[in-house]
Amino acid sequence: MNYLSDCITYFRRIVKTNTNEELSDALIIDYINRFYISDVDARIQLFDLKTKYQFQTMPGVDQYNMPLYSVQTAPGVPNNSTVNIGMYPVYQGFTGNALINGVPVSFETRRENFFGYWFNYVQNLQASAIGNGGTNQTYQIVMPVQPNGAVPPNPPYSAILRGHVDLTGIMSTGVNQDPPQGTTINLAIPTTSILAGVYITSIDDNGNNVVISDSGQFLPTNANSGLLMNTGPAPFGNTALPGGYSDTSNTVNYLTGIANVTIPGIIPLGMNINAQCYFFQTGLPRAVLYYNNTITLRSPPAQQYLVELDAYLSPCAFFSSASAIPFAYMTEYLARGAARKLLADTGDVEQFQFQEQFFREQEMLVWKRSQRQFTSTRTQTLYSQGNPMGMNGYGNGGGLGI
Repeated sequence: MNYLSDCITYFRRIVKTNTNEELSDALIIDYINRFYISDVDARIQLFDLKTKYQFQTMPGVDQYNMPLYSVQTAPGVPNNSTVNIGMYPVYQGFTGNALINGVPVSFETRRENFFGYWFNYVQNLQASAIGNGGTNQTYQIVMPVQPNGAVPPNPPYSAILRGHVDLTGIMSTGVNQDPPQGTTINLAIPTTSILAGVYITSIDDNGNNVVISDSGQFLPTNANSGLLMNTGPAPFGNTALPGGYSDTSNTVNYLTGIANVTIPGIIPLGMNINAQCYFFQTGLPRAVLYYNNTITLRSPPAQQYLVELDAYLSPCAFFSSASAIPFAYMTEYLARGAARKLLADTGDVEQFQFQEQFFREQEMLVWKRSQRQFTSTRTQTLYSQGNPMGMNGYGNGGGLGI
């Protein structure tokens, strides 16, 4: 059965248009897309869209963005042209039940709770280098990562927390690559989407502050080499550093703790060049923070670990195919919801009000299916939950649960 075709048929019956000339299938699909993607998840949470998100960590990397759908092509309007559906989150959000390597860990959505236990302490490294009075000079900064060698141990014992580009910043690049990679700074990323982890500061010959930070962007040839940049005002004030980008210029290696930076302008002879960073010992993460569409782990992982979270899936964009709508029971609901948006756009108040009762009825029927699943498990109380290991508080296997 072609559920998308059924949905289009229902839509046409509601708005009383029978032919493609009166109202194109492409426009109807657009309305279905917008209702399903933008409205349904905000109106009701469906059990059928409840799923699991899992990924493998990378050594030393503590922040991971929610994944994005890649740009897709779908029928558009007018004249049955094609349009691109931009990147948007694969999941609506996470609901906890966090596991790392199969072990339950703490899951937080409030920064104050998470960082109250796992606070970031800024390491201030005074006089990491000294100005030599030259113009656009390259300096080497050595961070407190042990050992400070060209090749880090495997797995790393410690790491510098790296800069991060959030989900909005990834979308602004137009490329579904997380984190962004390149041999120069991508200036299309807003300054507000870059969360720096390393700062190199000094005073130039005119008495102005010099503030250089990492960018959350990395060399394509080395995933641990972060690109450094000259910080500027919002929204697009960041600039690239002179001298280009390579493993020996304008990058910081988060595992070896070695940074090479070409500072623009003149740093007077004898002027201190200082460094700031977040320094952590790596290990098996025991806590998860979900905030700003970003998953933060503490401690930073020492190696690959499997992270699992309960999630709600965002429905994929519809196309002209029989498999576009996976759940048959939702076709009339989607048709009525999409038609409702069209009637609102065209100002057909009489039809909108007449159809509203039937839309609400379908929404309750769809929600009822999920509600039956959500309520099939008894709500746990102090007396009903018991001990999952079959032990009560007195050390025997009788348990106190009912």
